[in-house]
Amino acid sequence: MKSVACIEDLRRIAHRKVPREFMDYYESGSYSEETLHANRDDLSKIKIRQRILRGASDRDLSQALLGSVKPLPLALAPVGLTGMAYRNGEIAAARAAEKAGIPYTLSTLSICSIEDVADAVEKPFWFQLYFMKDRGFIANLIARARAAECSALVLTADLQVLGQRHRDIHNGMTVPPRIRPQTIAHILSKPAWVAGVFLGKRKTFGNVQGRIAGTEHLSSYMDWINSQFDQALSWDDVAWIKERWPGKLIIKGILDVADAREAVKAGADAIVVSNHGGRQLDGAASSISLLPRIAEAVGSETEILFDGGIRSGQDVFRALALGARACLLGRSYLYGVCAAGEQGASKAIDIIAKELDVTMALAGIRRIADIGKSSLVDVN
Repeated sequence: MKSVACIEDLRRIAHRKVPREFMDYYESGSYSEETLHANRDDLSKIKIRQRILRGASDRDLSQALLGSVKPLPLALAPVGLTGMAYRNGEIAAARAAEKAGIPYTLSTLSICSIEDVADAVEKPFWFQLYFMKDRGFIANLIARARAAECSALVLTADLQVLGQRHRDIHNGMTVPPRIRPQTIAHILSKPAWVAGVFLGKRKTFGNVQGRIAGTEHLSSYMDWINSQFDQALSWDDVAWIKERWPGKLIIKGILDVADAREAVKAGADAIVVSNHGGRQLDGAASSISLLPRIAEAVGSETEILFDGGIRSGQDVFRALALGARACLLGRSYLYGVCAAGEQGASKAIDIIAKELDVTMALAGIRRIADIGKSSLVDVN
């Protein structure tokens, strides 16, 4: 890790260590991947205002988030199948987040279960919920998150149907999975990955394992999960969740001002401006392009989090300047997990934190609260 300078370095190591099929699953967007690329392209077009002789020493990167102060304006986003990136990958990421003092969000579709992660860390983490047709299963998941003392529930609301990911079809990452000779060859070419993953706690979706009849194998789990996404999901279901969840509620997948206002009415303590990393509605706008109008509309009524293309501290600065309170890291920390487990995830967090600190210094800013539109060039 000593020679790793940036997130792209971690990404290159990840591709060397993890079989192609899994890396393509993590990297891909839906359909033509227009929105996937727009997330990154639109961030890079935003220029930061350089300021000099501003006395920007003793910088403070802390930020209030959902009622407590965190040392960084960051959280780790939910990423499904993190446990297939590295042995017990969710635990590795949760421990790295705990060390950094920032929230970690466990995916419903994790390999390690809620209980596995709760047993491995000392501080509460967030739990991400996909709302499924089986209400009994969802009620049980919420109860388990409460028992694990999760500090927030993150409802992902933009996955009522699955956006097609061409790379997954090409690689056989389908339901049921297609195991081809080249897949076997790719897996066998990564013996360290094979040894690590197969020594992990679980090989299937930990939050489902043993709780749904007829899901003895990974393919049957995937069959069940794909059949469970609920196209009838509505704001009434948010009320149903709030009846069962007394804690902080975050709604993820907001990309429209009208939806942001509905989330406020529904009692969301925070919303995540997100297009699911470009993995759902292809042709949708980038997250960063819609962040300012959503923040202007509801930023005084709920906390605004940002997700979509963050690869550097400069990207975090841009999002904060346009109205976000904090940013969720997804692929950025996942590359670190792929590269070196907990150590790699910690490296990813450290890289982005240091880049943000330097960016603030060169922009003449000492506190996160002082970052605003005036910190950017040509933003009205």
